[in-house]
Amino acid sequence: MQTLQNVLYLLTPGLSLRRDGLALRVEHEKQLKLSLPVHNLESVFVFGADIYVSPSAMRLCWEHGASVCYFTDWGRLEARVEGVPQGSMMLRRAQHGAASDPTRTAALARSFVAGKLHNVRWLLARSARDAATSEDGDLLRTAAESHAFLLRELGHNPPDDPDVIRGIEGRAAALHFEVFARHLRPALRATFPFDGRNRRPPRDPINALLSFLYALLRHDCVSALTAVGLDPFVGFLHTDRAGRESLALDLMEEFRPWVERLALTLLNRGELKAAQFVARDGGAVELADAARKTLVAAYQQRKLEEATHPLFQEKVRHGQLVFIQAKLLARALRSDVDYTPHLFA
Repeated sequence: MQTLQNVLYLLTPGLSLRRDGLALRVEHEKQLKLSLPVHNLESVFVFGADIYVSPSAMRLCWEHGASVCYFTDWGRLEARVEGVPQGSMMLRRAQHGAASDPTRTAALARSFVAGKLHNVRWLLARSARDAATSEDGDLLRTAAESHAFLLRELGHNPPDDPDVIRGIEGRAAALHFEVFARHLRPALRATFPFDGRNRRPPRDPINALLSFLYALLRHDCVSALTAVGLDPFVGFLHTDRAGRESLALDLMEEFRPWVERLALTLLNRGELKAAQFVARDGGAVELADAARKTLVAAYQQRKLEEATHPLFQEKVRHGQLVFIQAKLLARALRSDVDYTPHLFA
């Protein structure tokens, strides 16, 4: 149970939300845990099936323009309850207007790429500190320094052409995956060879692992954007394409290093074995059922871990971060201000 950015997060099984005049009462086992005036809220996010929201509390929310969003324990949006829509139309109009403005599109694309580059540097620096050999450490640190150079290129002479920004992101991705195998313990590299990113289909276990985790992350981003009233298909860094959730892919960028770290941790700790990957005809590699279960459990467990949020200086679960960023993005679009990506530290 937590309030951030005028959003009430109900996370603990057994909570109940009830009306008390013009306030909402959060109770657990009939004990009051929080009382919050409804005019302070924009949304209530309910995670899991074991949390009760009374009809009167729901009515109070929609009467005062606060939506109630229901998610699975895993964070997939199941329903969004609100009164006659008021803010979503204006927000989506602002989103579509920004997507039609090359200058605004470039500014938002720069923010997404800057967040990704910073967080890849975070991942590279962590692995460099723990590197098994000096050669590995040197290569990882060099890649981190190259990302710092690209960050300066983004910031000192900010490009206004989205294609130039996409080019910088592409150069950074190539540098990142060139040294990606160096994150692994040397004894694992023969078992899990990696020669760059490939997909549709993935052709080695590491790419299969990354594709699966990216898919989980993409679903979380779609849920977060939809919950705050944004259109997940209209993006800025990623161009429009039929059926592609471009804004969800934009939001994913700053979180890709977070799931990449999870993949590397599972491999380095031996929690995933070579036998848990299956080679198919045509060269595709897939995760066996046991590996999928291990991955989903590990992903959900990682989302429960807590860290102090750099903007709010409050402890939040990692699983809340995409929802917080979706709210920040919505506010940036409404107010025509810069979007601040989440930076891991």
